[in-house]
Amino acid sequence: MNQTYFNEKEVILDTLDYDYTESSQDDVFNISYGIDKNFLFGCGVSIASILLSNPHASLAFHVFTDHFDEQNKSKFDALAAQYRTRIVVYLINCDKLKSLPSTKNWTYATYFRFIIADYFANRTTKLLYLDADIACQGSIQELVDLNFKDNEVAAVVTERNKDWWKKRSATLGVPELDNGYFNAGFLLINIPAWTRTNVSEKAINMLKTPEVTDKITHLDQDVLNMLLVGQTRYIDKKFNTQYSLNYELKDTAINPVNENTIFIHYIGPTKPWHSWGVYPVSQAFLKAKVYSAWKNDPLLKPNNSNQYRYCAKHMFNQQKVLQGILNYFLYFVKKITN
Repeated sequence: MNQTYFNEKEVILDTLDYDYTESSQDDVFNISYGIDKNFLFGCGVSIASILLSNPHASLAFHVFTDHFDEQNKSKFDALAAQYRTRIVVYLINCDKLKSLPSTKNWTYATYFRFIIADYFANRTTKLLYLDADIACQGSIQELVDLNFKDNEVAAVVTERNKDWWKKRSATLGVPELDNGYFNAGFLLINIPAWTRTNVSEKAINMLKTPEVTDKITHLDQDVLNMLLVGQTRYIDKKFNTQYSLNYELKDTAINPVNENTIFIHYIGPTKPWHSWGVYPVSQAFLKAKVYSAWKNDPLLKPNNSNQYRYCAKHMFNQQKVLQGILNYFLYFVKKITN
């Protein structure tokens, strides 16, 4: 049995298993999320979007979080029952993660993926990790069928372009990144290879090392790119097509999402579950919401100064002038009172 960095008995505080599968499933494809309370809404709808687009697939979902109240228990239970699927929620102890680097946009929840990968050591051979701000609009059978080579730790999707790879290569001091730098919001993980090469332990140790933390800007994503050079398989961008809803505020923006896109990754601070994030590109999320336990829940309103500022900008962009003025006013109130 392979050793792992995270001890299951120390980090898993409780497990809630909503299992509505009607028969034993031998070849289940496991999909996981690592989130804090701000992403539970998005995570639930993300799961619904996958189930909607893959009605005949044998799937199980695993949600690792440090917050799960009674309302969410009811919602995720209802979602599992609606689709006759299995959703397992793991309440985790984050003490080992809270001392690691974090930013306004990336909390310690970004490191949950290391707990997830270690938890599944000796439990499965392949696991899909997704950020909760991803919506599905197509078949994932290609991922289910993918077979790894022994030296491949994960299947990933490149981020941006070659100029960006070169910048990350120079900043991180890893020349091989000139050939590709990936986004860690999508990781199809070869669990035996990940465990065998001690990825979680090495990553956490790097995140505690000043020589590393002084040069990283994308936290665990940078560290994973440094660690996994030459050990990843790059797959089609249709599996992690990134788009920020804030690009809608630009005079011109190229939307890469098309009918071939499988996963839309809504990067940036504005999410499709925000009341100001309703655009055509949000429809994959909004459609799934209608067919989920959150169908009657309103989209979220702004709750801090940064969100009020973006809400105001989007209201003006959507020709909702009075709402734009109101949200700018609330933005200034928040700035002054906080």
